[in-house]
Amino acid sequence: MLDENQIRAASHMLAGHWRAGTKLDVLESSLRPQTRAEGYAIQAALESSSSGKLFGWKIAATSEAGQKHINVRGPMAGRILSDSVIADGGTASMRGNEMRVGEPEFAFRMARDLPPRSSSYGVDEVLAAVDTLHPAIEIPDSRFSDFVSAGEAQLIADNACAHLFVLGPPATANWRAMDLVEQRPEITLRGQRYVGHGKNVLGDPRVALAWLANELRALGITLRAGEVVTTGTCHPPLPIQAGDHLAADFGVLGKVSVTFA
Repeated sequence: MLDENQIRAASHMLAGHWRAGTKLDVLESSLRPQTRAEGYAIQAALESSSSGKLFGWKIAATSEAGQKHINVRGPMAGRILSDSVIADGGTASMRGNEMRVGEPEFAFRMARDLPPRSSSYGVDEVLAAVDTLHPAIEIPDSRFSDFVSAGEAQLIADNACAHLFVLGPPATANWRAMDLVEQRPEITLRGQRYVGHGKNVLGDPRVALAWLANELRALGITLRAGEVVTTGTCHPPLPIQAGDHLAADFGVLGKVSVTFA
């Protein structure tokens, strides 16, 4: 089991590569997490060393395509920090980004806290704590040069491949009355059109949101009012490059876009 000094050292190493836009092969053996719990402990220390504040949470690998992309068997939670958030319609730097994919996502902003407790939160209970639904784009990356081989524990330590995030405006339509499973956002990139599917997000974006609330519950973390949760890509990750413009149209739920430089 990693001790506090090892956790801080591992976090410091990852944070240094994050700030510099550089990569490492693996954490040295004495600092390498072997379990999800150790990975999350290192991730938590990343937050304290960041200049940004906690903006919300991401879920990595909620679809089969996303799991294959980073070679894991199931979802992982990561922190979205305020200094990684790009304004809707803004420009995201590609500097140091080796993963080079964009992901259209359903995101939720919380209206009230969901604190840790002994019993699991149900989907309806979590939805009742939501304020707004937003279209979003995540631009993930890893500090590991070979993220496919890094393994689950190291990728969790690496903030579940969090990098940049774009939050669209809150939906004005009554999204609570809609079947998000069958929502099919239209994505445009380099003149090509792609169609996402709500069912790609753990079968239902609302189920993914509840998964995140319960993952934090198990870690003793409160999902707080005002925090945003982005639930994972509804389309297989789309390759991007400098000069691209990625736009996602969620129909009555709104639009979101970003340019890459």
